[in-house]
Amino acid sequence: MLKESIAIALRALLANKLRSILTMLGIIIGVGAVISMVSIGMGVRDKVQNSIASLGSNMLIVSPGAASSQGVRSASGSSITLSLEDAEYIKKMVQGIDYVAPAVSKQYQVIAGNQNWTTTVYGITPEYMAIKSLTVGSGSFVSQQDINSRNRVAVLGATVAENLFGELNPTGQNIRINNTPYQIIGILDSKGQSTMGQDQDDIVLVPLTTAQERLLGITYLNSISIQVTKLEGMDQAQEQITSLLRQRHKISGTKEDDFTVRNLTSIMAMMTETTGTITLFLGCIGAISLLVGGIGIMNIMMVSVTERTREIGIRKALGATYRDIMLQFLIESVVIGVLGGIFGIALGVSAAFAISTFGSLKTVLSAISILVPFGVSVAVGLFFGIYPARKAALLDPIEALRYE
Repeated sequence: MLKESIAIALRALLANKLRSILTMLGIIIGVGAVISMVSIGMGVRDKVQNSIASLGSNMLIVSPGAASSQGVRSASGSSITLSLEDAEYIKKMVQGIDYVAPAVSKQYQVIAGNQNWTTTVYGITPEYMAIKSLTVGSGSFVSQQDINSRNRVAVLGATVAENLFGELNPTGQNIRINNTPYQIIGILDSKGQSTMGQDQDDIVLVPLTTAQERLLGITYLNSISIQVTKLEGMDQAQEQITSLLRQRHKISGTKEDDFTVRNLTSIMAMMTETTGTITLFLGCIGAISLLVGGIGIMNIMMVSVTERTREIGIRKALGATYRDIMLQFLIESVVIGVLGGIFGIALGVSAAFAISTFGSLKTVLSAISILVPFGVSVAVGLFFGIYPARKAALLDPIEALRYE
């Protein structure tokens, strides 16, 4: 009986091809919209997570300047409250950390021959490579010997190397920073853009002591990056660092900290929650099309019941039961939902690939983002087919046979 009902439903749909296609169009667009919208949202989430992860895993960042917004204060990172001794003390006293990387930075115009490029020059230590997950594509990284000797050496990011030297490998050549020559000892592999759209390859790295004493003429730090061994120890390490720095800086009682300790893991959790909300919102927008498609199914099934009133009367007169008529029309509406869902999956997957290939957004497809909209399309066909099917099943056979 089920097989026969499906065959009858398919024949009824094929008998009115254009009407059936237009009915399914709402479901097709709805499923396609949900899949493509959710894939965009998941792509944004992955991009944010990868971008934050590229800054370093399990990382705390200590910046000079208070976190409170009360009163007049300098921007975080612009004060002179952090020193190299602070970084060394943190490395010595705090348990459960792998690396401590102090750093300073400033923008300079870098010159190579007749080419120049304005970029950010960072003064760093060897630990910076591990904590920021950097890899050297050519040459070597800043060593402890470079730190101790205050050598004028530099490691270039991929963007700086390309703009100053094109396709050539500049390792071993010289550049000028603030009219002082620096020898290029290495080129970093590309890391791409950050979450905020900043080019992570547009950097020049020099030894911290060289940057402080020979380039900037300062004794303070702009930041201290700290990698914690275990994710579970992030909060404890943050509390320890805050307590130690308050002691070192002689901050007591309710006095405001003159530094800020940021937890990138908390930032990632917040961003993941935000992007999850965006994904849900985009999916709901697409789901509206499914609702409209369901209303379209109900409408066309009502028309079908009206058109086939005499057929229903004949079936009832020949012994068809309430269940038989109900099943026939329910299967017909479900078939519309199933076919619409299948074509909608094809549309949504194609749209996601097209956006990823030709657009600037990365999309991520998953089994759940495909199966859930398909399941909803079938459920929509079933739900919106119940009323027309029930109406057909309740028709009086004598009145149905008299219908013109």
